[in-house]
Amino acid sequence: MIGPSSYLGWKIDYASPPGEPALLDPGSMHWRVYKNPIALAVGGVAAVLLEFAEPRIRSGVWDHSTFKTDPIGRAMRTGTAALIGVYGPASAARRVIQGVTHMHERVSGETPDGQAYTALDPELLNWVAATAVYGFVTAYDQFVAPLTEADKTRFYEEAAPVAHLYGATASPGSEAAFMAMLQALSPRFEPHPIVDEFLATIRSSKIAPAAPKALQRTLARAAVSLLPPVVRERLALGPEHDLSSLETLALRAAGAVAEKVAVRGAPPCQASLRLGLPYNFLYQRQSERRRALEARIVSAPRGTASL
Repeated sequence: MIGPSSYLGWKIDYASPPGEPALLDPGSMHWRVYKNPIALAVGGVAAVLLEFAEPRIRSGVWDHSTFKTDPIGRAMRTGTAALIGVYGPASAARRVIQGVTHMHERVSGETPDGQAYTALDPELLNWVAATAVYGFVTAYDQFVAPLTEADKTRFYEEAAPVAHLYGATASPGSEAAFMAMLQALSPRFEPHPIVDEFLATIRSSKIAPAAPKALQRTLARAAVSLLPPVVRERLALGPEHDLSSLETLALRAAGAVAEKVAVRGAPPCQASLRLGLPYNFLYQRQSERRRALEARIVSAPRGTASL
């Protein structure tokens, strides 16, 4: 069993305390999507590319984080924060989110062309939160399992409460609403060497030294493939970043396998146990998940969301 995770000085035990709910319900789309590492890896890179299209966010991340010097640590901390927000006990998730917002209070500066920014700017917080939602749900839909429009909309709607805890004031409730937000910001989007450097880091062995380089190159191309055309055009990401048909098939195969492998010590399984569900709850057939949730409703009158 994997022990508690450490983040921002706190020990996060996904299995304890027994019965403490997460910020999001085990019947939620977030619990379903976040369990898949392929969706998280591809979606996470796509989200960063969308963020880096905006010059104020790009400067804030590049100038005030450890991504340049410690890409592995930075990626792990970001991924851990995302998992805590979905699977962690609600009290622990709120502590971590508060810690992140405290760090953001110290982040301000100017872009190279003189645009002032602060990490707590609601417009920037709204975009950062929205890019994560778009990245993860789109990656899952494209490389793991097709989702209905209702499923996607539900994912967007579920994200709002957590986004607000981070300081976002508006969260798109659908893919159409996300695209409207994107169109409003798109005049600010621009190519930049930092985007190329970020993708070079993803393609290298710096983020995941144990992973095959071919896989890392595929993940980078897959992330680019998720970008709406206007973003890819403004970032000047040409055909050299295209994902091949063979790479698409390989990535989908990996995503399908990951959907079936329940690692007992991983956050999704530990969180399921904490809430009185089978450790492999999220990896069961839909009918089995429904029965498990119904059984939980009987023992916990507050109930859960339907699948």
